[in-house]
Amino acid sequence: MEFEKLITERYSVRKFKEEQLSRETVEKIISAAHKAPTGCNYQPQRILVINKKESMDKLRNCTKCHFNAPAAMLVCYNRDETWKRPYDGALSAPVDAAIVATHMILAAHDAGAGCCWVMHFNPNAIKETFNIPENIVPLALLVMGYPAEDSRPLELHSKVRPIDEVVFYDSF
Repeated sequence: MEFEKLITERYSVRKFKEEQLSRETVEKIISAAHKAPTGCNYQPQRILVINKKESMDKLRNCTKCHFNAPAAMLVCYNRDETWKRPYDGALSAPVDAAIVATHMILAAHDAGAGCCWVMHFNPNAIKETFNIPENIVPLALLVMGYPAEDSRPLELHSKVRPIDEVVFYDSF
């Protein structure tokens, strides 16, 4: 898909078909995640693919924002494997994981799947439920599947601020 069309048409899907994602679709999404840039190429991202019904049932106990999706991918980062900015100690890993998640969201749409980035989840419950080690930090839960026929973006999706309210130039 042409990039401008991809970023214009993509929206957060909150209504899914019951159909499981194909292995090909999952692999395309994971491939996009694997190609994402990270600080100094440390690659701190860790991704848990949740696509079994039993696992999705467990996930539903960790978030009310599952939208009955048939699958999810939990994007985490390893806080022990991150570039650290020397001036203030800021870690690149949370940003790296966000970039990875963005690649995954765009790849999902390009593959005909839909997803919604969910921030409303209990990270402690997810870590306990899925036996995630202490040094791995959950950042983004991407619930996903094929969009239902009547899936539509929320009304606020197309409401954007004027560009001069969000972009500033020091020259031109």
